[in-house]
Amino acid sequence: MVGFRAFAVAEGRRLGLAGWVRNCEDGSVELLAQGPAPAVGEFLRVIGRGPAAARVDQVEVDDVATSDRLSPFTAAG
Repeated sequence: MVGFRAFAVAEGRRLGLAGWVRNCEDGSVELLAQGPAPAVGEFLRVIGRGPAAARVDQVEVDDVATSDRLSPFTAAG
């Protein structure tokens, strides 16, 4: 996905989210986002469209409980 990680990082930071984005071996992209529900919802909406050069076929969402406070949104791996 061309530029998808940079796009996700920029959008995550714009929305004040914590978390990360990384490429997976199968060519998919995995994200973990933490923040207020409205900001996470907006992030999911924007991520579902993706940047112009990327093709987003599917977005899967899992709620994950964590007591850890993540660092500002970044690219991992």
